[in-house]
Amino acid sequence: MTLAPGSERGLFEIPDDLAYLNCAYMSPQLRSVREVGEEAVARKSRPWEISPRDFFEGSETARKLFARVVGGEAEGIAIVPSVSYGMAVATANVLLKARQNVVVLEEQFPSNVYPWRELAKRVGAEVVTVLRPRDHDWTSAVLEYVNERTAVVAVPNCHWTDGSVLDLVRTGERAREVGAALVVDATQSLGAYPLDVSEVRPDFLVSAAYKWLLGPYSLGFLYVGEAYREGVPVEHNWISREGSEDFARLVEYTDAYGPGARRYDVGERSNFVLLPMAVEALRQILAWGVKNIAVSLRELTAHIEDEAGKLGMDVVPAPMRVGHMIGLGLGPEAPKDLAARLAQENVFVSVRGRNLRVAPHLYNTERDVERLFDGLARHLRAGAD
Repeated sequence: MTLAPGSERGLFEIPDDLAYLNCAYMSPQLRSVREVGEEAVARKSRPWEISPRDFFEGSETARKLFARVVGGEAEGIAIVPSVSYGMAVATANVLLKARQNVVVLEEQFPSNVYPWRELAKRVGAEVVTVLRPRDHDWTSAVLEYVNERTAVVAVPNCHWTDGSVLDLVRTGERAREVGAALVVDATQSLGAYPLDVSEVRPDFLVSAAYKWLLGPYSLGFLYVGEAYREGVPVEHNWISREGSEDFARLVEYTDAYGPGARRYDVGERSNFVLLPMAVEALRQILAWGVKNIAVSLRELTAHIEDEAGKLGMDVVPAPMRVGHMIGLGLGPEAPKDLAARLAQENVFVSVRGRNLRVAPHLYNTERDVERLFDGLARHLRAGAD
C-alpha cells in the first residue's frame, strides 16, 4: 500500500488551516476512534447491556491486535495504564544485585529512568548513563557501556528529543551475552517504526497508546518475554486469576493466574471506553501497515531535513534516526518561546532539550512543512536581530 503524505488527513478532524506536526506529543484522534469512544460512553448508561463476557472479549481483542503490531503472540501481552506501570512490573521481576548496574541513555524519557534509580538505590546498584554521542550512534555508545556488571539495559527504540535511533536487535544480543535483561520503552516508535519482538527479544517492552498508536490516554500495552511470564504482578486483582470468567465462583479463591502475561494486567483492564477506542486505532494502523506508515513519514522528514539545512539548523542525519521524528537543533539565538509563537500561527511542534522536535503523521502535507519553515525563518531571524 502506498501512503502519500497527507492522503489520510480526511480520517482525522484537523482544520485545513492548521499544521499539526506534533504526534510525538499526542496524536489527534481518528474520527472513527472518537465515534467508538462516544458510543462506548453512552453504553455505560445501559449497564444491563454489558454482559460478563464483555469483561474479557474486548481485552483479548486488544491483546491480539497489539501482538500483531509487535510481531508477537497474545500470550505475551499485558494491558497496562501507563509506561510507568509497565516499568513497575519490570523492576518487580528483574534481578538486580548490589554493585551491578543499569544502563540508560542521557536525557532519556524519565519513565524508564526513575524506576531503575529507585531500585538501584534500594539494592546498592548503580545507574550508568550513556552520554549523547557526537556522531549520533547511540547503538555503538550503548554497546561500549554494557559489560559483565550490567544487569539491565533500559532503553528506547529512538530518543524522544530528536528521533535518533538505537538498534535494539544488536543491543539485545549484547545484553544476552552478559546475562542482562533488555527493557524497552517503545512509546515513541511503535505504530510508526517497524519492530519485531521475535528479532529484538526484549524481556519487557512497554508502550503508551496515545502517541503513535493513535489511541486514548491512560492505556498502554506491555510485552513480556517468555522467561518472565510467571513472575510477580504489582497488584492482585480478581480478573487476572484463573477461572475469573465464572462470576459465580469468584469467592472460590485461587493462587493460579490466567495464562501468559495476563497476570500483569492492570485492575479494571476491561475499561469499556478506552479499550474499544484502542482496538479501533490498532485496526487502522494494521490496515495501513506499519512499514507503509514508516516509508511515508520518512519522505516528509527528509523534506524537513532539507529545509532545516537551508536555515543552517543541525539535524540528526537520516541514517541515524527514525523516519517519523526529527529534531532541529536550536542555537542560542532561538526565541525561548519559539513553540508558543508557532502555535499562535496554527503550527504545532515541541521543544525538547535543545531541539525543536517535529513529528508528522499521515495527515500532514507538504504545505504543513512549508508553513513550519515560513514561521521558523521569520522567528529565528527576529531572534538573531
